[in-house]
Amino acid sequence: MNLKDISKCLTANFDIRYVIRGIIDGSLSSLGVIIGASGGDVSLIITAGIGGGVANGISNILGALTAERAIVESVRMSQERVLLREEGYLKSSQAYRDALNRTTISGIWDGLSTTFGSIIPITPFFIFPKEIALFLAVAITTIILFALGVFIGKMSKENLIFSGVKMAVVGLLVALISFVIENIL
Repeated sequence: MNLKDISKCLTANFDIRYVIRGIIDGSLSSLGVIIGASGGDVSLIITAGIGGGVANGISNILGALTAERAIVESVRMSQERVLLREEGYLKSSQAYRDALNRTTISGIWDGLSTTFGSIIPITPFFIFPKEIALFLAVAITTIILFALGVFIGKMSKENLIFSGVKMAVVGLLVALISFVIENIL
């Protein structure tokens, strides 16, 4: 498989829902981690945020690959039973290989997007003092979530503002819960 085939494969199997889900997941989980670590120094916040983001990204890749592959296998076995064929008969089919390929690419997009999303709330800590960076992390994450909500609203033909506000409120709720937990413990 050459570079052109790989590029064609990646774009043919690109599914925006995994990117959106990954960015939402990464940014919210990272926001929670950095708020939880905000009692420490900036290096702790950054390393906790990056470590949590990378772990979450890898977890999403593994989760998507294993869960979706299980579904692909279940469908394959069901089809073999309907066709009265022996176990593994359809494993050599192009449809089966395409399904596995889509699963792999989707899992990778999901994990990479999660890791990218986790960087969003961390970036202010590289530039600003901790207190300002914490405020900016919440604000930037909320803005990104609002924008994603608007995009989702556009895709699903919903009210754009309502969809954006709904996502932003979820981000603020995660921040509030994380602040409460951080201050209780």
